Amino acid sequence: MADPRAESEPLLSRARGDGGRDCPAGSASCRPGAASWRDLCFDQAAVFIEDAIQYRSINHRMDVRSMWLYRLYYSNTCQWILSLTIFLILFLAFIESPSSLTSTADIRYRSAPWDPPCGLTEGVEVLCLLVFVADVSVKSYLVGWAQFRMNPWLLAYLAVLVVSLTDWIVSLSLLCQERLRIRRLLRPFFLMQNSSMMKKTLKCIRSSLPEMASVLLLLALHLYIFTMSGMLLFTGEKQGDGQDRERLIYFRNLPEALTSLLVLLTTANNPDVMIPAYSKNRAYAIFFIVFTLIGSLFLMNLLTAIIYNQFRGYLMKSFQTSLFRRRLGARAAYEVLSSVTAEGEAHPREVGVRPQDFLQVLQRVQLSGSHTQAVVEKVRSYGGDLLSAGEFQKLFNEFDKRVIKEPPPRPEYPSPFLRRAQIVCSHRYFDYLGNFIALGNLVSISVFLVIDADVLPEDRDDFVLGILNCVFILYYLLELLLKVFALGLPGYLAHSSNVFDGLLTVVLLVLEISTLAVYRFPHPGWKPETLGLLSLWDMARLVNTLIVVRFLRIIPSLKLMAVVASTVLDLVRNMRAFGGILVVVYYVFAILGISLFRGVIVAPGNGSLSTDNSSAPCGSFEQLEYWPNNFDDFAAALITLWNVMVVNNWQVFLEAYRRYSGPWSKIYFVLWWLVSSVIWVNLFLALILENFLHKWDRRSHLQSLAGDPDSTYQMSAELLFREVLEEPTEDELMEKLSHHPHLRLCR
Repeated sequence: MADPRAESEPLLSRARGDGGRDCPAGSASCRPGAASWRDLCFDQAAVFIEDAIQYRSINHRMDVRSMWLYRLYYSNTCQWILSLTIFLILFLAFIESPSSLTSTADIRYRSAPWDPPCGLTEGVEVLCLLVFVADVSVKSYLVGWAQFRMNPWLLAYLAVLVVSLTDWIVSLSLLCQERLRIRRLLRPFFLMQNSSMMKKTLKCIRSSLPEMASVLLLLALHLYIFTMSGMLLFTGEKQGDGQDRERLIYFRNLPEALTSLLVLLTTANNPDVMIPAYSKNRAYAIFFIVFTLIGSLFLMNLLTAIIYNQFRGYLMKSFQTSLFRRRLGARAAYEVLSSVTAEGEAHPREVGVRPQDFLQVLQRVQLSGSHTQAVVEKVRSYGGDLLSAGEFQKLFNEFDKRVIKEPPPRPEYPSPFLRRAQIVCSHRYFDYLGNFIALGNLVSISVFLVIDADVLPEDRDDFVLGILNCVFILYYLLELLLKVFALGLPGYLAHSSNVFDGLLTVVLLVLEISTLAVYRFPHPGWKPETLGLLSLWDMARLVNTLIVVRFLRIIPSLKLMAVVASTVLDLVRNMRAFGGILVVVYYVFAILGISLFRGVIVAPGNGSLSTDNSSAPCGSFEQLEYWPNNFDDFAAALITLWNVMVVNNWQVFLEAYRRYSGPWSKIYFVLWWLVSSVIWVNLFLALILENFLHKWDRRSHLQSLAGDPDSTYQMSAELLFREVLEEPTEDELMEKLSHHPHLRLCR
């Protein structure tokens, strides 16, 4: 069924001798044994099925040795090693000089950090780079030289490794004393190239840049026009009037005016920026209100709409490609197995796959047991007839379903009294009673926190609250035991809410017993001295905190809240790619920030521009004691970037770093604001909208409330768009298979 010249042991080839020589098709002397050929086809079909499940490309070598290497590379062990290597090389930034191994980032109190000796982190780094060299080598071999030359990610992978290794050699030759290490900026690439979803997101951002640039250009024009208008408007005739104070504070020159209105665009300095002029004349408020309406409420939201539209449109194309990959892999597996069926029949009347052949292949596929069982049941539902191409494709829908396990049977008790007690303890009203008791416990804690708000911890009398906590914890223990009695231990552990509830109950019980063992039973005037590791107040705080967390048990009981909670969990699952993009931009900007601003912030009394907080202007970096917000190490840089991304008081950072390092520093912070607050936050908003629009669709919402079994699909990013994607036609699939670089089908 295949061209014997395609490659060593080509797909579907039955015209190859045991020695691996090319032979004329149909030659009896070259025909291998039926068992070995059948085993080869089953292995190829298993690889294609794994590719389809994981949405991987099938354009790779398919001979025996390559398939063994391919499956080894995508095994859990190898992928775990690769993920660990990526984590290690990214984590090195916390240990390398400047090290983040100090208790505080405040430059006033920070001790001298430990700097690792030259060669220590470099040794770990070169091991990671060698793993990446092996990774790109295996990928390049599996796809072949022709595919490697056309793959920009593999070419970039190779270039990044060459630059990183060269920079590593330069570092050792300079005894690790260089200020800028280029390879640090390139490390996030290893994270991106290992995630197909991150690549899609990056392509989405790149495709959205022209539309975003048009809005940003309009935003810049809006900003410039109002800046010039403000500089002309707020030119006071008299020294000290409202207009002059507005000019001196916010519109002194063009850079200062641009900065003031840019910050106003994020509303971080509203209403401070307009108060001097507004105090003089209320009509001046119109200028700032119109600027905010046009910029913040119109143009910024228009930018959000464009990013959302581009995100959805481009990701739909990307997910269409993923769906095509799944269908193509399934079709390739179908062609392989149908050739086995045709080989087994002297005069085949119809094309198809024998169910028993597919089930044998399924045993070779790396798949979870629950999904395997679901597919086996689906195959058996078709009977013993040959599987058509359509039926074969439908089997792959089972891989997207979350298999719901049947709860274990409840224990059976001979006594009628025990059976009635079992019914009572397993009824939903028993859960409602537990929720009501937990609410009472939470209210009691809140009341005592309000009453003792102004009392020092060492002066508090915890007698009443200690007694109440003992009573509530005993009820929680009783509730746990009754539920185990009603459902049985396997049935109790089958529900995640019970596991959460039971685990916290056990921890609370252990803490309460420890408290009673160390500090005795509560009594009036209960203020014992600190014994052991934790004081009585620390133990009480820990117990109360766990009681508050335990109150989350009410979420499954409220259906609407359960839908929202499940949507949040789906967001967490789908946030891996977007979180990865955020890690990349944080990492790059943090390394750049360290290179640009390390050491520019100096503590008071050490050459700082401000000697003490009392002489610093109100609202300034020094007066607000923002000293921990610096770029002296990687961890501090991350926190500083986070604080700027939130844009609350970010004008303080702009002004401080302008004074300490120069006006060019504003470019860095404005770029960070654009990348993080404007682009990434809007991408995150687009993801939230897609999740909620899908989840709160009328049909999906009703299914969620009714517990419809058809709503057991996992909310993967691909499934968000599955309903609107177009299924590829058979001609498209066969056309693509006919151009496989390592496979040539003859039909």
